[in-house]
Amino acid sequence: MSATTMNGAASRAASRPPKHSLHRQRLWALWGSYIALAIFVIMFLVPPFYTLMTSLKSSAEISAQSGSPWIVHHPTLENFWYLITYPAFQTFYLNSVIVTVLTVVFSMVISVMAAFSLARMGFWGSQTLSTSVFLTYLIPPSLLFIPLFQIVGAIGMINNVWCLVLLYPTLAVPFCTWIMIGYFSSIPKELDEAALIDGAGYLQILTKIFIPVAMPGIIAATIFAFTVSWGAFLYPLAYLYTSNQMVLTVGIISDLIRGDVFQWGKIMAACLLASLPPIIIYAFLMDYYVAGLTAGATKG
Repeated sequence: MSATTMNGAASRAASRPPKHSLHRQRLWALWGSYIALAIFVIMFLVPPFYTLMTSLKSSAEISAQSGSPWIVHHPTLENFWYLITYPAFQTFYLNSVIVTVLTVVFSMVISVMAAFSLARMGFWGSQTLSTSVFLTYLIPPSLLFIPLFQIVGAIGMINNVWCLVLLYPTLAVPFCTWIMIGYFSSIPKELDEAALIDGAGYLQILTKIFIPVAMPGIIAATIFAFTVSWGAFLYPLAYLYTSNQMVLTVGIISDLIRGDVFQWGKIMAACLLASLPPIIIYAFLMDYYVAGLTAGATKG
């Protein structure tokens, strides 16, 4: 071995950090990750925990000045039973379910067909149009609800729960379409080219090939559309004002807050009951949601 080679090897060995230094760096990184994770867990779990504790208290215990607000001394399910048997709350829940289901169906039909057209049919201006679709999602809803209010008023649907079925897709369709464009673009073009050679039409390609293959992306977009329609607050607050037409997000605050009297136990119980469907959906479909959102990230 020449002297030059030996000197180069020695210099590289000298430039490498010691093993105990690398171990110390990894240990600090690990502990830093645990600390950051613990902080975020506390920040995100404290409000739901407080909501649960308050929902299990009676009005007398909530009003009492003594005792910790984080501990339930006399737990009761009275608040939950009141809401389950309360006709107005049942109406709120039913309206939310109907509006959400119809919004998801309409949004997904429009998004899947639009995304397939923009990603695969390749007509003139499709790239510009696909970018424009996503940019419309970035417009704040607070800027849209005023002109939409005039449109809804012109067709006579103010204070009609069915107007939300027309309005919510304006929030869900742009982003769902963008998700599906990314997923459809990640599917090899050889599949639809082979189908075209075999004589299949574009509708057959969409239903027989793309929808089965892109099911994780469709599930991700469906979850997003569900989240938007189930948790929207501004639109129902602006367009609905009677109890029989309200959905959960506005019905809870309008019916359980009367003047300056806040029925905190029932409000917290209503929040927990309203959050059950999203929790269940995300618990079972989170893997599909993550896979759909990251589908186009590795496309070459």
